[in-house]
Amino acid sequence: MTIISLLLLASLLPHLTFTARANVGIVNGREAKPHSRPYMVSVQFKEHHICGGFLVSDRFVMTAAHCRNNFPALTVVLGAHELQRKSENLVRIKVESYHQHPGYDAESLNNDLLLLKLEKNAQLNDNIKWISIPTEEGDIEAGSVCSVAGWGRLKTNGTASDCVMETNVMVMNNEKCESKWTKTAFSASLMMCVYGDGGSCEGDSGGPLVCGDTAVGVAVIHQSYLKCILRFQHIFNG
Repeated sequence: MTIISLLLLASLLPHLTFTARANVGIVNGREAKPHSRPYMVSVQFKEHHICGGFLVSDRFVMTAAHCRNNFPALTVVLGAHELQRKSENLVRIKVESYHQHPGYDAESLNNDLLLLKLEKNAQLNDNIKWISIPTEEGDIEAGSVCSVAGWGRLKTNGTASDCVMETNVMVMNNEKCESKWTKTAFSASLMMCVYGDGGSCEGDSGGPLVCGDTAVGVAVIHQSYLKCILRFQHIFNG
């Protein structure tokens, strides 16, 4: 993937409409090998982590639109594994502008996508790299093993992690997903489900669903449920 321009990203936003869900909250995960996911970004307000995100070029970060709720000015931290470890070479960059999906619905959280244009280009190195996004629309095959990661809570109403945690999830068959969530809450043309022994939780919103070497979705934690429920906006670069 070549470096994405603002114009291309703006044209991409209307197409980022697919969603996935999972009923596991990173719960039952493991600590990631430090800097093994150099695209991971901590989205912060006043130096406090509020959401995950991921670098999609040297100037843009993708996250969830609801992460900006009540936070007028965000910063991002790149190259982190342990957020509180002062000896880590963390890179903090202010956000220059915000590009929300035009179809974002704050109540339903549909199209919950936000692109952050950074004040300056990130200096890429072993600890800071962008991740590819899909080049065309298409379903992820049922049974595919993907992964989620972040600094979110380790269980519902639990404590957040200082280190990047990760776990694998599996893509669910659309018919099973529709049966589980009902047709009112699930449409195979708009969503996909993933499942596993663990998954994302509060604080992981905005982080990527990664299949292979590609970020195919953005985690959205649905606060209306009593336990950690996540949805993924399925993305592609059209």
